[in-house]
Amino acid sequence: MKRCLICFCFLLILDGPGYSQAANATRAFYIVLNSLTKNCTVVDRMPHADTPYITVASDAIYKTRSEAEKAMQALTPCIQ
Repeated sequence: MKRCLICFCFLLILDGPGYSQAANATRAFYIVLNSLTKNCTVVDRMPHADTPYITVASDAIYKTRSEAEKAMQALTPCIQ
């Protein structure tokens, strides 16, 4: 019985930080450039470094999608 209680407490301790991180996460939007098609898009996840032809067009992180879309119109690689 003691072993079961100790295991249960140990699992609660390990599982606790996972709940707190999800609650504190805020959305972030990025502008990415597809170098093959020369099109920019707004995404809500940071692109992986191993993705070929996809690069981050701007180093800025935007809080809203509309803010990122306005900034995308001013970026020179995104203007066609």
